[in-house]
Amino acid sequence: MPDPAARSAKAEQTRSTILESAMRLFRRDGYDRTTMRAIAGEAGVSVGNAYYYFASKEHLIQAFYDGMQDEHADAAAGVLERETSFDARLRGVLEAWLEVAAPSHEFAGQFFKNAADPRSPLSPFSAESAPARAASTALYARVVEGTDLKLPANLRRELPELLWLLQMGVVLFWVYDDSPDQRRSRELVSRLVPIVDRMVRLSRLPVVRGLVDDMLGLVAALRSSGPQ
Repeated sequence: MPDPAARSAKAEQTRSTILESAMRLFRRDGYDRTTMRAIAGEAGVSVGNAYYYFASKEHLIQAFYDGMQDEHADAAAGVLERETSFDARLRGVLEAWLEVAAPSHEFAGQFFKNAADPRSPLSPFSAESAPARAASTALYARVVEGTDLKLPANLRRELPELLWLLQMGVVLFWVYDDSPDQRRSRELVSRLVPIVDRMVRLSRLPVVRGLVDDMLGLVAALRSSGPQ
């Protein structure tokens, strides 16, 4: 697979064509029924050329994830420039994700079926998903930075990853949300963000700080005992 930094304009166009063709077929025929040969045919390239750019269907989905993450960051940029309060920034970023993901809702369940397997490279916790996961966590670090929050140092350090986990919960709800235009998912975000905002602000109180330390200790223990 060519180094992204070394791709020519023609190579980048070929790669984009293959990815766009794959997404069309995934939407039309389903992920499981779509083959790399069919993707190559749709893109007008040889099967060998398709495999040159994407070693498998899983690599195509990873590229789709990466592209969606870039779109999410772009869609969230305005609210991060405009808002300084934590709740407005968090709500804006979560709502931006719902907007970016909306066109993919019809076939999101097909991907989730594979991503739910912890051994799958499509799992959001897999090594293969590390770049998209890191980019999303960095976006939530931007949510925290520059806000009016005053946080204990240990919570400030861990909060971006906790917010990414919160987004994963929203994603799971969204996948199963069959309401028109996924209105229930938007309602979930609007109700959830004020709760998270209050919980985070309470973390500075002495009576709550010990509980926060225990929670972060649990997160650290789970992280260290997870797959390496």
